[in-house]
Amino acid sequence: MILSSRVEAVQETSRVEAVQEAKSTVLIIDDDHALRESLGRLLRSVGLDVRLFASVAEFLESDRPSGPACLVLDVRLPGQSGLDFQREFAVANIQLPVIFITGHGDIPMSVQAMKRGAVEFLTKPFRDQDLLDAIELGLSRDRARRERDQALAGLRERFQALTRREREIMIEVVRGRLSKQIAFEFGVSEATVKVHRSNMMRKMKADSLPELGQMADKLDLLP
Repeated sequence: MILSSRVEAVQETSRVEAVQEAKSTVLIIDDDHALRESLGRLLRSVGLDVRLFASVAEFLESDRPSGPACLVLDVRLPGQSGLDFQREFAVANIQLPVIFITGHGDIPMSVQAMKRGAVEFLTKPFRDQDLLDAIELGLSRDRARRERDQALAGLRERFQALTRREREIMIEVVRGRLSKQIAFEFGVSEATVKVHRSNMMRKMKADSLPELGQMADKLDLLP
């Protein structure tokens, strides 16, 4: 059991480290070829991977990066505006940090973009450092989101590894019910409930009831 726990801990650590070490990628959608290439050179000069697209359609035909990423998006694009594309992102629950750049921005437009979660709204011409700072913030947000997603995936794996009875007892425990109450409801002995409860706490890697409650919240186990 101790060896199994150590293996699980190593596997979880490896998942987090994989997210942290994954190459960061900046995606740029802008129909201005000269600006697009200039931004690509700037970002490559600071060690970032860059993918350049002239339109939303071209971007949609490509594969998403496997590591942390953020999107630098022009507001005015042929076929579909950047703001419309951002709205589709929200509807589809695609979590990709967006940095808007535009030569024709106004305050209502920037407010709309920021309300929908944009990292920054930069008006052309902008300083290189302002863009780099925004990209650094966007990548850090995406990196943190990926780490949270990985942690949640590990938590779900541990919950799925529980037996049916252990899952039932976990739900009752986080509801605040005592072992003798659970035993009466399930028609088993209190000692049996305590054994299942101990196994469940160990498998979930929960050191306390408050921690188990937090896990249940993340797994959305209770209404």
